[in-house]
Amino acid sequence: MTRRRTIADVLAEARSGLHRLEPTGAWEAVEAGALLVDIRPAAQRAAEGEVPQAVVIERNVLEWRLDPASDHRIPAATGYDLQVIVLCSEGYTSSLAAAALADLGLHRATDVVGGFHAWAAAGLPVTGAADRRTPVGAGAHART
Repeated sequence: MTRRRTIADVLAEARSGLHRLEPTGAWEAVEAGALLVDIRPAAQRAAEGEVPQAVVIERNVLEWRLDPASDHRIPAATGYDLQVIVLCSEGYTSSLAAAALADLGLHRATDVVGGFHAWAAAGLPVTGAADRRTPVGAGAHART
């Protein structure tokens, strides 16, 4: 019997081809000109917060918006050497998305380890729900 691949297998394969960035490394890359792309759906961004420097491109249209050869690309999709850093909520979907971009030839595509949650926990710029979070150690009773 042939062993079927699981999503864990697909994720491990996707990540094996990426140079994933910790949140602070991703921030440094953005500061140096990398394109940070938030692929979370609108409802998730509203609930969790947003990164002001991120370009929002939901997952279902990501490849069309970032492929330099696509008629539907965004203006920032200027070439295959563009460093694209994909951000999702926890760093799972972003790995799959970054691998898909790499398959298109965007060889510097990667993602943020731990996603938006790790980004916010690292104290990096956020707006919305995340900037109102209770500081670590304050306890659940202090939340509003």
